[in-house]
This record gives sequence, C-alpha cells and structure tokens, in this order.
Amino acid sequence: MIRDRCGNRCLSFSYRYVLQSLGQTIGFIYLGRFLGPQALAAAGNLFPIIFLMISFLLGIGGASSILIGQAHGAGDTERMKRVAGTTLGVGLSLGVIAGALCAIFVRPLLHVIGTPADIFDISANYARVFFGGFPLLFTYLLYSTFLRGTGDSKTPFYSLIVSTALTMVITPALILGWFGLPKLGVVAAAAGSLISTALTLVILGITLAREHNPLAPSRELLRAMVPNMRLVQTLLRLGAPMGVQMIMVSLAEIAVITFVNRFGSDATAAYAAVNQIGSYVQFPALSIGIAASIFGAQSIGAGRPELLGAVVRSSVALNYLIEGALILVVYAFANVILGMFLTSEHTHHIARDLLNITLWSYAIFGNATVISGIVRSSGTVIVPMLISIFSIWGIEVPVAWTLSHHIGLSGVWYGYPAAFIVNVSLQFLYYELVWRRKPLRAIQ
Repeated sequence: MIRDRCGNRCLSFSYRYVLQSLGQTIGFIYLGRFLGPQALAAAGNLFPIIFLMISFLLGIGGASSILIGQAHGAGDTERMKRVAGTTLGVGLSLGVIAGALCAIFVRPLLHVIGTPADIFDISANYARVFFGGFPLLFTYLLYSTFLRGTGDSKTPFYSLIVSTALTMVITPALILGWFGLPKLGVVAAAAGSLISTALTLVILGITLAREHNPLAPSRELLRAMVPNMRLVQTLLRLGAPMGVQMIMVSLAEIAVITFVNRFGSDATAAYAAVNQIGSYVQFPALSIGIAASIFGAQSIGAGRPELLGAVVRSSVALNYLIEGALILVVYAFANVILGMFLTSEHTHHIARDLLNITLWSYAIFGNATVISGIVRSSGTVIVPMLISIFSIWGIEVPVAWTLSHHIGLSGVWYGYPAAFIVNVSLQFLYYELVWRRKPLRAIQ
C-alpha cells in the first residue's frame, strides 16, 4: 500500500518537475539551434549564480513544506495558512533584495567565475532580465513547495502544461521576432521564462480559488504575510540549515563552472547542455526524496512513526528502479539528445565525455536524497546538512580541482560521483546508527 502510494506520488512530482524545467530546456534548445553554442554558453554560464541566489529560499521553502505537511497530517488548516502566509512574506522580501543585488553586481559576479570574453556581454544582458523577475520566480517556487506539503500534484501539473506550451511559443517568437515582436536574441530565453511563470502563477491562483483550496490566494493569506515571529523563528530554525546547504551546493557549482570556464566557451556550452539533460535524470530522484519526506512528515504528524521504515524501503527501491531505467535510456540515445542542443562536433564530444563520467552516479545521489529527506521530515536538519556540505566541499570540489590540473577538463567531472558516493555512505550510517534510535514527534 505504502509502495503504491509513494510510487504514484513520486511519479506525479516527477512529471511536475519535468514540466517545470522543460520551459528552460526548450529555451536552451532554441538558443543552441538558432543562435549557436556561444548563446547556449552565455545562458548556461549563469546557472550556478542563479542557484546561489535562490538557495536560501529553497531552504525556507523546504522548512515550510515540513510544517505544512505535518499540519495537513493533523488536519489543521489554519496553521497551514499561517505557515504559507509567513513564508510568502519572507520569500517576497528575499526576492526583491536578491534581484536588486544581482542586477547591480552582475558584471563583477561574471568576472569572479571567469566567464569567457566572447560570451561576457550577452551573459550579463541575460542575467539582468532574469534577475529582475526574482520576486515573481520566488513566489511561484514557494507556492509549488506549499502544494507539495499537502501532497497536491495535479493542480500544478496541469498549470505547467499550459506554461510549457506558452514557453514553446513565446521564446522563439522573441528570439526570431515573430508577430512583429523585437528580436531579443539570448535575452529572449529569460524573458520567455518569466512571462510563462507569471501566467502560470495566475492560472494556479485561479484554479486553487475555484477548488476552495485552503492555500488559495485570499485576504486571510494576505494578512498572514505579515510576519508571525514565532513561525519565522521556526522556519529559520528548520530552513536555515537547508538554506546553508543549498548555498554551499551552489557555491560548489560556481567553483566547478570556474574550473570549466578555464577551458573556453565550448566547454561551458557542453556543461550547460549536460546540466539540462542531467536535471531530467535527477528529477525522479528528487521527487522520490520529496515524497518520502512528505509521507514521513505526515506520518509523524498523525502519530504513526511505525510507517517510516516502509516509506524508506519503498522509496529506495523506486529510486534505483526508475533512475536505472532513465540512465540506460540516456546512455543509449546520448548522441541524439545532445544533438538537440549542440551543433558543434567539438562541443558535442566534450558533452558526451561528461555524460559518460557522471550520469551513472545519479542513482546513488537519489539514494542519499531519500535518506536525508526522511531524516528531515522529523525536523532533524543539521546533520544531513553537515554531511552534504562535507561531501561537496571536502570531496567534490577538491577532486574536481586536483584532477582538472592533472588530466584536463575530464577531471572536473569526476568530482560528482566521488561526492555522491561519500554522501550516501555517511547519510546511511547516521540514519541507521543514530536517527532510528531517536523518539519522533511533530514540530510545535
């Protein structure tokens, strides 16, 4: 029973994540095919910086999903609204601040990561447009997180179908100047993404209101956006460690892109293409981890901690089954998939090398995600954070830096599987030897 419910929920989350990323992927495909590898590199070069700017928000959002999940399990809709409103208030403030800082300091940031000269200016232009939409993006990301906490995956799934369809039309229209629109070039991918996000958010709000969902936009929710200091403290207590972990992950990606940029814009374009492909392989792993965390939070909130073992076993099995199948498919059709992004044979060869070295290890990443997710469902967040940070900065970055100086660009890629293996080993040891022996209760 648990396996069936977890499997269905994981697949629903996976579909939603795939659609959410599909808009960006379509934009990257258009850039690579219509404008060439330099345009793709210019946009992909910014991914670590964008991830850094939203990292702390992801931590706060993760904390809110735990609190909303436990409140949902206990049937407390008033607490769900208070948590959602307070989180939105904090998130909007962060979006305005982050967007302003990025717009002001974008050029120094691009210098820090060693952006190749031939893509520097177009990368800066892309960044300014994308960063300007941070308040909108942050609101949408948080709403998606709230719905995950209640287990609702159908509503955002259908709205994202609309968003993806809009992106498929808006982005090429802005790149090529359809319907009399100006030709925006690389900036079109950022503009198209933000327009689609805005429309998706409107559709999502209308749908939730029609369904009388307790998390639908309302006066009560707006009033709850005035910070409740007790809830803010709880969100920070749970979310800060997650946010710090996300920040450390994004800083590691900035370090990696800096290593990659040393080898020129072709290497950067290959990195961008493989990031897009790898994200689809990672989505089921992330979704399974989120579903495990939500089932764990709801089980704890309902006073049924005896269900946690079944959730972990089912989630780990699903991870290896789904991830293994996806990895085999991507390996089998790697040349065709890479050809969607890349027209240069040299860049294609670099990207294929990256896939061969890293792709298999995403199944191990998924295993670690499940274990850390179930531990976090109880509010235990410090130890998973420290383990992840050590795996990244104690293993991934040093391995990538060292091997890049000994065997060249290929050496950068070996840092990923090394970090995933260490992470899953340490997360499992903590889960088995410490966490399972602790009493579990809902967070107050």
